[in-house]
Amino acid sequence: MSEKRPGGASLSAFFTALDVRRNATIGGGVGLAVGIGAYLFRLLEPFGPFTGTREYPVIGPEGWFLLLAVVLAVTCGMLVTIALTVRSAVRRTRELNDSE
Repeated sequence: MSEKRPGGASLSAFFTALDVRRNATIGGGVGLAVGIGAYLFRLLEPFGPFTGTREYPVIGPEGWFLLLAVVLAVTCGMLVTIALTVRSAVRRTRELNDSE
């Protein structure tokens, strides 16, 4: 198989055209803010302790909620990154169609 792409286009040029690095930075920041906010909400318990009695093995409730906050942060960051990249792709496609 040939590693050469048609027209000399490369994957890094594709990512650059879609501003993936910028989108990932914004998505990471948003995800981090959401995750920290969720963890602080649990840590500070502004509305009182959560109801119910549960057992949290090994790392306790704060540890488990920290893990959940990390998952929420990563997922939210990825969602924002994907949305911004799709928006960049649509914008770039419209620019290319308008120039023809």
